[in-house]
Amino acid sequence: MAIGMDDRGKAFESKWAHDAELRFKVEARRNRLLGSWAAAKKGLSGDGAEQFILGVIAADFQEAGDEDVFRKLRSELDASVSDAAIREKMRECLNAAVAEVGSQAK
Repeated sequence: MAIGMDDRGKAFESKWAHDAELRFKVEARRNRLLGSWAAAKKGLSGDGAEQFILGVIAADFQEAGDEDVFRKLRSELDASVSDAAIREKMRECLNAAVAEVGSQAK
């Protein structure tokens, strides 16, 4: 039995929605990990750390891409943390988030 165009279109839409949801989960997890790292660098704990983490997560909604999160971290961390260190930590947290979300999806 041949798959009709409607069925193929629905399957494509379903896959796209699933992929978009996974991207959102990965980015949110990455931002939480980044926020935790930066909060520790700032010496924050408890409610202060959680509020800071939520601020990092919220920063990601300002524009498409990662630059909004980078700018938030850059503005919050002192000069002892280099731009390169922030970007490297962003990569590390992204890799960790992909692994965590991937293991939850199975």
